[in-house]
Amino acid sequence: MWNKLNKSMMLCQMLFGLSFYGVLVSLTRFFLEELNYSEADTMMVVGAFAAIGPLFAIAGGFIADKLLGAYRALTISYFAFTLGYILLVLGATSLHVPTAMAGIALASYGRGLMSPSYPSLYKRTFATHKDFEKGFPINYSVNNIGAFLGQYLFPILTVYIGFSGGFTLSAIMASLGLLTLLVLKKPFSPLGKTIDTQPISAKTWGIFVAVSVAMIALVFFMFSNMDVGQNIVYAIGLIAIGYFISLMFKAEGAEKYRMGTILIATFLTTCFFVYYGQMMTSMNIVAINTLQGDLFGFIPLEPEAAMAMNPLWCMVGGPIVALGFSTLEKKGLHLTTATKIAWAFVLTTFAFGTLTYFINTVGPDVAIRPEVFLVVHFFQAMAEVVVGSMVVAFILSVAPHHIENFSVSLFSVAIALSGIVGAALSTNIALEKGEVLTQELAHTVYGDYFLFLTILAVNMVGVALIASKAISVMLKKAEQCEKLEGKLA
Repeated sequence: MWNKLNKSMMLCQMLFGLSFYGVLVSLTRFFLEELNYSEADTMMVVGAFAAIGPLFAIAGGFIADKLLGAYRALTISYFAFTLGYILLVLGATSLHVPTAMAGIALASYGRGLMSPSYPSLYKRTFATHKDFEKGFPINYSVNNIGAFLGQYLFPILTVYIGFSGGFTLSAIMASLGLLTLLVLKKPFSPLGKTIDTQPISAKTWGIFVAVSVAMIALVFFMFSNMDVGQNIVYAIGLIAIGYFISLMFKAEGAEKYRMGTILIATFLTTCFFVYYGQMMTSMNIVAINTLQGDLFGFIPLEPEAAMAMNPLWCMVGGPIVALGFSTLEKKGLHLTTATKIAWAFVLTTFAFGTLTYFINTVGPDVAIRPEVFLVVHFFQAMAEVVVGSMVVAFILSVAPHHIENFSVSLFSVAIALSGIVGAALSTNIALEKGEVLTQELAHTVYGDYFLFLTILAVNMVGVALIASKAISVMLKKAEQCEKLEGKLA
């Protein structure tokens, strides 16, 4: 099952997690303190950085399917990460906002290329789809090793080396991932589709460059004009989903039903990742304003590093989730992906319900212990592992081969749409510059907001269970169509 190629890809994924999340965890204080942004504007920029990259997986899927192939697209994505972080270093050194925004835009573009290319190439390093389904949650945990180290260590390191030093470390990590992919070019070649092994014409390279320049320019504009930018995200996301629906109506028989199940999974994923996005926005602001003390009294923890608890639990959660569902299947209990998502929303309800309780019972000092965030992130991380690993595997199992990468990109579209929606929602708890958080504000602003999210999570459990039934019916009809087509043939 395991081999040199999938292990090397997981190393690249860990380096990505280390570099990307190291930057992500640093951006909130960078914009608040160095660039003097307000809480609301900072949450929108940070939320967009987490969301816009996945949105451009639409173009990344097109590039991987039609222009360059998955391996070339993945390699170029790591080059984009490296160059983007170098621009961030220059922007942080000079406090030049356009340069910093250009770095963020380039890194977002790299993530858009990576999101659909990585799973499809990673899948081909396994002998069977079943092995891939077992391995992908482990890959998710390995990615979170990097994410944990980045989110925990970077806030501590920036105290000594500054934001420029932290961004420099991210550039180094991304360049190591790029080097790994370049060294393994020859072994990867036989695994790809035909497009991966064919030479690229000058015309194709020209189209790629034009598409890339347009993407980067658009992302730069969106970060510089967030009011307009969020509407662009909605428009692009809906256009992508609309295009997929048009392809579904053109499809026939079993293919149409299976594409329909992808749409349902995309909807549930969008709803779930509204909650995931709170980790970088509202939950991060709450931690910065309320978290006090060392974890268990002896583990130092910067407030913004509370996010590191998420990948910490995800590292543990990957093997647990893989083993748990494997055990159920051995006992003859096969849960649909939507049913698994329903369980994820149960865990999310516990996460946000716990945070709501402790916010509503906070004392006059408006202090919350790190252990509370540890418990909250435990529940949410377990839910994230389920959705993050199982949905992609499900899409790959039902997607038509000729639009495989584009189908996977819908997962990223869901993350993008939910990220912007979540960031916009989180601005409801933003304090004005100079406003002091009091016990009353914590109860009425923070408490009411997280109670609202908790109630919505309860409702989403029921929605996901209904969706599970619909997916089961559609997959059975797809099987019936295949049998009928086989008889006619």
